[in-house]
Amino acid sequence: MIDLHIEHHFSAGVYAKQMKLPAAHYAETHEHAFDHMSILASGHVLVTIDDTTTEYCGPAVVHIAAGKKHRIDALTDSVWFCVHATDVTDPQEVDRVLIKEN
Repeated sequence: MIDLHIEHHFSAGVYAKQMKLPAAHYAETHEHAFDHMSILASGHVLVTIDDTTTEYCGPAVVHIAAGKKHRIDALTDSVWFCVHATDVTDPQEVDRVLIKEN
């Protein structure tokens, strides 16, 4: 498994998960119970939401609707932020709260 150098950022009801995706690697397919935005700070990626794939070059903002399976494939080294509205401030608990169980 690749180290995505995940950093957690918390501020007044907002959580951002920062990932560094090396070229040719990906963030696994998952879905959330709530809408959220993601920010491609730098790099070039393919984002697949359900069955639709879109290419992005950073900087870019991507809206991901609740219940949509999504995956990020890095074409170049990329920095990606998932931004959520939540009061959870524990890095050990935040994924459990935000990622939808299948």
